[in-house]
Amino acid sequence: MDDLRARISRSLRREREAAGLSVSELARRAGVSKATVSQLESGTTGPSVETLWAIADALGLPFAAFVEERVNVPTLIRADAHAGVPSAAAPYVATLISACPPGARRDLYILQAEPGVPRRSLPHQAGTTEHVVLIAGRALVGPADAAAELRPGDYLSYPGDAGHVFEALEPGTSAVLISELR
Repeated sequence: MDDLRARISRSLRREREAAGLSVSELARRAGVSKATVSQLESGTTGPSVETLWAIADALGLPFAAFVEERVNVPTLIRADAHAGVPSAAAPYVATLISACPPGARRDLYILQAEPGVPRRSLPHQAGTTEHVVLIAGRALVGPADAAAELRPGDYLSYPGDAGHVFEALEPGTSAVLISELR
């Protein structure tokens, strides 16, 4: 987790400065506190999924811009070695598996969720589409007002630029999520 926190810290500062924004202005645009942005940049705290999405959206960037680890060799990520970012509002963890390379606009995640509070997402950048394949368990997934129940092997595509939800209905629910920006 310390490595992930350090990547987020470096990436956030780099992207904020590239956008020419102060910590205060980024916090205002993202709807988070100035202290939160400062703590993330200094690496003294780890963010929630919601905070990273809000900051990414405020900067017009994909979520992956903060958590990706760039490598130019084959990458193997063992299932028990995932370093995900937990939700602050639901029993839900998003693990970036493959960040979108320059010039392309897609990110690949493994989602792990437990029954309880649903993970409700605010709209992402205009033109975002999310693709979900359920691996295990059962879940309600998709547009907030029209979620579909998925079972293992089911695929769903929906607009990620509108409010959407992921709600585990069984323990050990997991899925593959591809976030695509056109």
